[in-house]
Amino acid sequence: MFFRLGQEIGVDLGTATVLIYVKGKGILLREPSVIAMVRDTGEVKAVGEEAYRMLGRTPGNIVAVRPMRDGVIADYDLTEKMLQAFVRKVLSGPSRLFKPQVMVCVPSGVTEVERRAVLQATREVGARKAFLIEEPLAAAIGAGVKIAEPTGSMIVDIGGGTTDIAIISLGGIVVSESLRIAGNEFDESIIRYIRQKENLLIGDRTAEEVKRKVGAAMVRSADDNLDIEVRGRDLINGLPKSITVTTEDIVEALKEPIRKIADGVRRVLEQAPPELVSDVIDRGIIMTGGGSLLRNFDELLRQTTGIPVMIAENAMDSVALGTGQALDMIHVLRDALISDNFLRR
Repeated sequence: MFFRLGQEIGVDLGTATVLIYVKGKGILLREPSVIAMVRDTGEVKAVGEEAYRMLGRTPGNIVAVRPMRDGVIADYDLTEKMLQAFVRKVLSGPSRLFKPQVMVCVPSGVTEVERRAVLQATREVGARKAFLIEEPLAAAIGAGVKIAEPTGSMIVDIGGGTTDIAIISLGGIVVSESLRIAGNEFDESIIRYIRQKENLLIGDRTAEEVKRKVGAAMVRSADDNLDIEVRGRDLINGLPKSITVTTEDIVEALKEPIRKIADGVRRVLEQAPPELVSDVIDRGIIMTGGGSLLRNFDELLRQTTGIPVMIAENAMDSVALGTGQALDMIHVLRDALISDNFLRR
């Protein structure tokens, strides 16, 4: 597989969504991290948005799956096929004449084996040179933080599979923690809560819609308490059933995962040098990722820490933008990046 000389792309290989940034063009792809294939032959039927629509609706011979779990590769072969299909979408026609340079972001807590798998998959889809950057660093760059300065900045990046919390200074991560609790865990908590409270079974897509439309980290006033009709299967008689779910229900459902994220933020602040904590108090905490858009999450963190909290202007895209922009900052980030030289070890 070949691409245009000098083509540089950044990949946010997320548990829920893959975003691809092409230098000079911006974000060209934003699709769910889902692949559908024929069970017996392994033939790929669909990837991304088309495969996502098949989740929970496929006939027996076709399976739609998410090959990424908790921010890392769960199924290597399927991730490689999915990534290959996505890269083909953004680098078509003459762009395939030369191989690109690719930067991929990974959660800050990944193991050596997990790093190796991502680098290997990136090389297999045709990268001339592959680099890994840790998610909080990419999120900070994408959110416009001047990471090379000798000043502490705190990032809380809540994705689909992981929440990455870090304090950054002088182009590197000083203190960090990666929690395997994020948007997908929010969805699972909603499914569990509705099953236990209402004896109603709902699917992942319904839980995600409930979270998006009426979800919140806390209810600040009566106006905050919205409601939505939810349909699923009654676990007592097996028949379809509709119920009304309120914001207060979702606050209760998400209480535990949100508490764990808030505790993670506190732990990172406790481990940081006092000078950097002082900088964070002055500059505030920056939230990025889809999970940061959960209503009132910023206010809950502000009340928990006593520090101002801001949601990045481009919260959903910060990691992808930062991953792409990092290709122009390799000289600054040299010590923080992992290149495919790692594979030769």
